[in-house]
Amino acid sequence: MNKRLLGVIDATTYSEDLIELTSHRSVAAIPFGGRYRLIDFVLSNMVNSGIQSVAIFPKYQYRSLMDHLGSGKNWDLNRKRDGLFFFPSPILDKPVSGIGSLEHFAANIDFFTRSTQEYAVIANSYTVFNMDFSPLLEWHIQSECDITEVRKNGASLGIYLLKTSLLMELIEGRQDTGYLSMKDVATDINSPYRLCYYNYEDYAVMVNSVQNYYSASMDLLNPDIWSKLFLKERPILTKVKDEPPTRYSKDSIVKNAMIANGADIQGTVENCIIARGVKIAKGAIVRNSIVMQKSQIGENCVLDHVILDKDVKVSNGCTITGTDKAPNILRKGSKQGAWMKS
Repeated sequence: MNKRLLGVIDATTYSEDLIELTSHRSVAAIPFGGRYRLIDFVLSNMVNSGIQSVAIFPKYQYRSLMDHLGSGKNWDLNRKRDGLFFFPSPILDKPVSGIGSLEHFAANIDFFTRSTQEYAVIANSYTVFNMDFSPLLEWHIQSECDITEVRKNGASLGIYLLKTSLLMELIEGRQDTGYLSMKDVATDINSPYRLCYYNYEDYAVMVNSVQNYYSASMDLLNPDIWSKLFLKERPILTKVKDEPPTRYSKDSIVKNAMIANGADIQGTVENCIIARGVKIAKGAIVRNSIVMQKSQIGENCVLDHVILDKDVKVSNGCTITGTDKAPNILRKGSKQGAWMKS
């Protein structure tokens, strides 16, 4: 087990480009892949890398995130020593300038003071990837780096590794240096620290817009990409819900779709991500769409390039369309009963 690494997840992100999906939840808690939340990927990566102590720093709309994570049991983080820690920001009026807010960390400095791990990995909560952090740590040590930033194709993935003692130095000296986040340190060309870049070559997407969210979701329907994300030896863990298997009627047609447990499929589903407990009535056609938990689609509806948030109800005979660049979004709990086309 890797006991040298401390996990820190920055869940403070607010994105105007995701506002239609975050009016009642944080970016970290956005449903993904029918049964996961975005934070599940980085949190699972940390646990699968042997990290036993993970701190999550949220800021906005984090009730659903807390409900999802609970005690951390589903990630084996409900421990007497170390485990899962939750530190909401006490400062809501100041914007966050980048991943790894040093001001937010400073408000919880006792956590870092008591930590016994020599190194810390700081990551955002909205990157879809499956990464083992152990090789990153070894590369960081061998390269004699002060701070390592993980990149893909030359672009930052918002993941940083450094000694915990250096992190505390940055936190305590933030007023003198002017660094407000790890991003500030990593982008300062005059930084006194040795900054290194670690290239991550496998699949990784930062979900920071509706278009990225939609395209990353559709990527899951590609077997090559799916096989790079969902590995038997490094599973993506999530909150367990006991639900019956999905029911398919004899007239249902399903092609190239991911469908979670508890759904009731009586219509046609093609190229879709369907979450738990979704009901699609007979005669309905749903293509190229994302349907979140417990949404209901009535008879003879046609949905194409649509994102249905949780608990949406679409009445019989509706036609709702969008495009791959601009999918049509129905917000959580909304009811659609009129003809609609975009």
